[in-house]
Amino acid sequence: MKIKIRKMIESDITEFPTEFKKQGWHTSVEQYQMYYNEQKNGTRKLFVAEVDGNAVGYATLLSHDISGPFKDKNIPVIVDFNVLEKYQRNGIGTAIMDTIENYVKEYSSTICLGVGLHYGYGAAQRMYVKRGYIPDGSGVWFNGKQLEQYAPCMNDDELILYLSKQLI
Repeated sequence: MKIKIRKMIESDITEFPTEFKKQGWHTSVEQYQMYYNEQKNGTRKLFVAEVDGNAVGYATLLSHDISGPFKDKNIPVIVDFNVLEKYQRNGIGTAIMDTIENYVKEYSSTICLGVGLHYGYGAAQRMYVKRGYIPDGSGVWFNGKQLEQYAPCMNDDELILYLSKQLI
């Protein structure tokens, strides 16, 4: 399987929501239109994996986080990283992460990300640890805020653990 990493192209705007819907995920065309527009104006970088002419995964990169423990620290952050289920475990996620980390280490010694805590994020959690990402020590965050001890929360996509990695 030959994996090509490229920028987002206009056809990805509709292709990703269509493919994610087939696996039961609900993403919107508007989200990908926003990503495409932000890529065009330079506020977000997109790294799209392509196999045999099909977009099969992506991750976005911001120059700094807009919430969480890394907010306003000028540390690049990986946001919204996904590989279509039928293409997982084929090195696509690794190729995307390698490309992003190599890009970032040209201008920063640190990179960060947030990962959900429910079982749907299990593969991502394992991959990040294997790649050397470590928790930042601020505990978990819920709905954009640091969760206090014993505070109620819901184990949904908004319950996040933040990790960072030193790039060598």
